[in-house]
Amino acid sequence: MRILVVDDEPSVLETMAEILRTRSYVVATASNGLEGMSAIQTHPPDLIISDLTMPRMSGAEFIASVRRMFPNIPIIAFSGHHIGDDMPPGVLADAFLPKGGYLMSQLFETVEQLISARTPIVGAG
Repeated sequence: MRILVVDDEPSVLETMAEILRTRSYVVATASNGLEGMSAIQTHPPDLIISDLTMPRMSGAEFIASVRRMFPNIPIIAFSGHHIGDDMPPGVLADAFLPKGGYLMSQLFETVEQLISARTPIVGAG
């Protein structure tokens, strides 16, 4: 399974990618929403994990664009600026994790639930 992680903080991006690779996921990274859109068009992932606060294109804008173009790709939003475990208003993601406020088991459980519930993209494979 291929996961795209989008975050403008290099240390968070690298750490999240390494954590996911421990479960044998193939991980691609992008440092902002524009890079994320390019990566999706080149190699559509099975799941996206995106920060909400990024320059050039906010995470909410990125997620909304993905929803319009690739509605079957599940998305996990995460942020250190939103307080609480609930989805921030207006964010079109399937799940939300507060940055630094979740356990690795929660991350893996959320990833596995969303991938298993995913509707396959026609022609992908």
